[in-house]
Amino acid sequence: MSSAGDTGSTGGPCAEATDAVLGAVAAETGVPVTELSVIDRRRLSGGASRLTWMLRVGSPRADDLAEVVLQQERPGSAGANLAMTEQANLVAAAGEAGVPVPRVLASGRAEDGAGFAVLSRLPGESLPGRIHSDPAFDAVRGQLAGQVGEACARIHSIDPGALPGGSTPEPLESMVRLLDALGEPHPALELGLCWLADNRPDDRRTAVVHGDLRMGNLLIDPGGLRGVLDWELAHLGSPVEDLGWFCARAWRFGSPQRAGGVGSVAQLLEGYERGGGERPEPAELDWWEAYACLRWGLICVLQASVHLSGAHRSVELAAIVTRSSVDDSRVRSRARPPPRPPAWLASMVTSVSITRSAADSAVRRMVESALPRAVRCG
Repeated sequence: MSSAGDTGSTGGPCAEATDAVLGAVAAETGVPVTELSVIDRRRLSGGASRLTWMLRVGSPRADDLAEVVLQQERPGSAGANLAMTEQANLVAAAGEAGVPVPRVLASGRAEDGAGFAVLSRLPGESLPGRIHSDPAFDAVRGQLAGQVGEACARIHSIDPGALPGGSTPEPLESMVRLLDALGEPHPALELGLCWLADNRPDDRRTAVVHGDLRMGNLLIDPGGLRGVLDWELAHLGSPVEDLGWFCARAWRFGSPQRAGGVGSVAQLLEGYERGGGERPEPAELDWWEAYACLRWGLICVLQASVHLSGAHRSVELAAIVTRSSVDDSRVRSRARPPPRPPAWLASMVTSVSITRSAADSAVRRMVESALPRAVRCG
């Protein structure tokens, strides 16, 4: 097997996954598995919980018989997200519900317990910068928000039984636990959590939620939306969570368009209704968008803490905390009317001791920018 394109020290796919790839291609093509071999593999970006490769399979009859995608759990990642085999089952259910997804060709577990899935290769681009600016997408860009809304509605129509034992996380409690675990003061995040608690909308029906619906997890070609990827954060919850996450400022990449940087909220919700979804009230969507911005800000701080603690030194992790200083503005803008900040908060800001320059300066800027329009707390 060629290792061209592999990076890092993780090596190649496990033997069980490679066997599954050859078996899947044999089933698709009718070529005996004994005649097949992986003639090339290329490592793709796979995230923190999994490894991803593009594999080319050939035989003596055909040098380039098929291309498939193999995803394999990283060592030690079990339990952190939805298991790979459960993701494969969910992706198959999503396809049956009309969501554009890759076909699941095989799935299983290696001897060490790591799950894997073999998927069909879909055409398309997932880099938001290219989708936003490349002339190849000019004709379809104005339709993307509606297409994403339609796909989102179909995700929410999936039978919840496709997530056996699927969790329904309490969104605010999980963020409070994470913030407390840091053991550091983050007043802007705490203010945001207070506002979310005070303005929480009524509960909706529980649905399958993708959990990370954004342009970077979609495949787009000049014809439109071709695939919804990366289901490891799927769970049961409010369907409006996905709509709010797609609208979060972090995923617009500088575009003035609120829905994923590619369209308006009206286009997103029109597509959602076309797909059979129930249009949320504006205040409800605002709440979930604020939740998304606050959650992403917390994730930025958590990722930076991994670097600052010495657990994993990384320039990328160290720099990402600065993004949290801009992601709280959507939370603050939802407070109506914005009261003046209490004296205790102003005192806290002036007395912050900056002992970690990268993280603390970003948090200080975030708090200072929040003061003129501080959200209500208590």
